[in-house]
Amino acid sequence: MKLLYVASLALLFACSPAKKSDAGYSNKDIEISSDKLTPELMWQLGRVGNVSVSPDQSTILYTIAYTNIKENKSYTDVYTMNVDGSNKKQITNTVANENAVVWNADGSKINFISSESGSSQLWEMSADGSNRKQLTDIKGGITNFLISPDGSKFAYTAEVKLDEDIHDIHPDLPLANARIENDLMYRHWDRWEDENYSHVFIAAMSAMVTSGTDIMPGERFDAPLKPFGGVEQLAWSKDSEGLVYACKKLEGRAYAESTNADLYLYSTTDKSTINLTEGMMGYDLNPQFSPNGQYLAWESMERDGYESDRNRLFVLDVKTGVKTDITEGFDYNVHSIMWDASGTELSFTSNYHGCNQIYNITFADKKITKLTDGVQNYNSAIKVGEKYIATKTTMKQPTEIVVVDVAKGTDKNISQVNDHILAKIKMGDVESRWIETTDGKKMQTWVIYPPNFDKTKKYPTLLYCQGGPQSPVSQFWSIRWNFELMAANDYIIVAPNRRGLPGFGQEWNEQISGDYGGQNMKDYLSAIDALAEEPYVNNDKLGAIGASYGGYSVYWLAGNHNGRFNSLISHCGIFNFEQMYSTTEEQFFVNWDMKGAYWDKDNKVAQNTYANSPHKFVGKWDTPILVIHGEKDFRIPYTQGMGAFNTAKLRDLNARFLYFPTECHWVLSPQNGILWHREFFKWLDETLK
Repeated sequence: MKLLYVASLALLFACSPAKKSDAGYSNKDIEISSDKLTPELMWQLGRVGNVSVSPDQSTILYTIAYTNIKENKSYTDVYTMNVDGSNKKQITNTVANENAVVWNADGSKINFISSESGSSQLWEMSADGSNRKQLTDIKGGITNFLISPDGSKFAYTAEVKLDEDIHDIHPDLPLANARIENDLMYRHWDRWEDENYSHVFIAAMSAMVTSGTDIMPGERFDAPLKPFGGVEQLAWSKDSEGLVYACKKLEGRAYAESTNADLYLYSTTDKSTINLTEGMMGYDLNPQFSPNGQYLAWESMERDGYESDRNRLFVLDVKTGVKTDITEGFDYNVHSIMWDASGTELSFTSNYHGCNQIYNITFADKKITKLTDGVQNYNSAIKVGEKYIATKTTMKQPTEIVVVDVAKGTDKNISQVNDHILAKIKMGDVESRWIETTDGKKMQTWVIYPPNFDKTKKYPTLLYCQGGPQSPVSQFWSIRWNFELMAANDYIIVAPNRRGLPGFGQEWNEQISGDYGGQNMKDYLSAIDALAEEPYVNNDKLGAIGASYGGYSVYWLAGNHNGRFNSLISHCGIFNFEQMYSTTEEQFFVNWDMKGAYWDKDNKVAQNTYANSPHKFVGKWDTPILVIHGEKDFRIPYTQGMGAFNTAKLRDLNARFLYFPTECHWVLSPQNGILWHREFFKWLDETLK
């Protein structure tokens, strides 16, 4: 939205920002009528984000988002507290959500992006939320920002129009509505590509910045990478004279078939740009300079086209140019890297056996130490003294901020955003089992029991099929695939870390590629068969559920379960592999995991994949099935769901199609999310109870 000038700005600074209410918006007064988790209650739990620690390590800055179901939207406000959890303060209460909230270099101010003036712009405020001041008025708004270490300048990202649209080509047809495409990658995940590109700009810190220097002039590439990249893909050098940014400088078919993203260093002095990771062919992302500026660390994958390759920790010696994999031999993935204050050690998180733990690596000798144990996901960790400020999630609790005492092996919830609600809710027990697979391996499997579980009763039981395909079944809290919510409806959930999931070594993770319909499907059946032996599992009331690759798994099991299941639910699943190969957008995904095109008849591995397409087994479909899909899902187009549903009906099966015209691969709006759960449990109750 274009910002009105002069008079509007004067009015803006003269008035206080519009408030949501005198008390702000939260969940403090929610009425809880039952001790069981419900979809409505789950959506109203606060969601913690944007956690950072002040430069003097005394204060934590964070945001909490609360959902207003009636308005079908969420509100995000900014909070602070001491690092011990004391002195909590809400410092914003506006109708314009603040995001990208960070401390400035000396901790005297807080910078953030707000749409308070009509478009997303950079703002600042004092640490108590006072003295709000708009710093930019960039046409079209900004999407990310990063202030230089010396505070003299900042980088920001914004959209730049470089291509002609249909009305530029045919100006005499202003009402025409069409697209003209000449190459691949014309749509991505949930949006059609347009004539705009995300570019990085640099500007001096001054009053009301209206423009900056485009450091990618004329380049038809996006930085950060779309659609999920953010400010973590930018890094200032210690001297504030260099800016590193991540970009995949490929176009069309080459872009669709490759994961080769590189790190580029732009010099603010001579305006030159060099590729720091040239010849490194996989994803190179998330750069971070060491405190002394001597080294640059980043996350790197080795192989082009493989989005689930092992995520390594690389370090570049800025002076010598030598690049080193300091996690060589570490068989797990590296995430959320962070230097310590001395610049001699780094911390990171990694999934190990279904839980995200905190690790430390000593730069000099590459010694890696696992610092934490326990059943949880630590999603980020900031070292403060001898302890860590971390975000923690479990299947029983959404993300909270905790203090991790590594020496004692304990953590303490200091944000306590949802404690007042969860204390009144009875959760089911979560158990970790190791189940033997058909090839003699041991597979970690989560079993979630209903609240008030009675082992003398028999319960309907759900096999959860994970998506990804290479995403761990860890201690996550989902607002859709929430195991505790399923358990609250009196279902037992069996969630195996089947073949093709990280956290169990790279061999286990990679086995799935080229073996769709193979060992990982046997793993699913091993898990449900093992639990079916328990006296409290009702073998006549078994269901299989899943999304994405998990949705494919459900479709495949529909024709290969040999009478095990009585109900199926597939969300955004792959039904026809040939159609999937020809209509998905990131071509590297199907090239790697399916091992080639369906027309390559000499490629035996690929042909084995296509032989395991679910639509090849529909002659054996005999089970009630609920199919769910969103129209804006461009990864697995919604016609896949239509094909599965139509096929089920043509075979005279009990089937239902839940279709969301405005949702993508996920269901993101609150009311649609609640509707999803209502229909999910309605279907299960109809077919399993």
